[in-house]
Amino acid sequence: MTWDEIAAFALTLPGVVMKPVAKGALAPTVRGKQIVARGRAPGSIALRATREEIDYLKESDPDTFWQTPQYEGWPIVLVDVERADPERLKALIERAWWDRASLKQRAERGSDRP
Repeated sequence: MTWDEIAAFALTLPGVVMKPVAKGALAPTVRGKQIVARGRAPGSIALRATREEIDYLKESDPDTFWQTPQYEGWPIVLVDVERADPERLKALIERAWWDRASLKQRAERGSDRP
């Protein structure tokens, strides 16, 4: 997926808007909280995730999911978007959204916890 496709998918989720984040770059946010952003490494994104999720992703697919020292201990995993399965990536973006969305926004989505 390209960054534009990732952002377009995120914008389909209730309450998601593009807002400036670090250094003025735009990223999808919900309720003022970033869910995904462009990564510093070319072809990468920084995705919000739980620490348990991060451990699993890094262990199960280290070529696609990793962290640099600056992200260790933080709820962010880096993703090589060219290696990532698009459907899995969408599910992870939706999961990040779910953790930050309001009950009303979750109800609008009409689905159970991803």
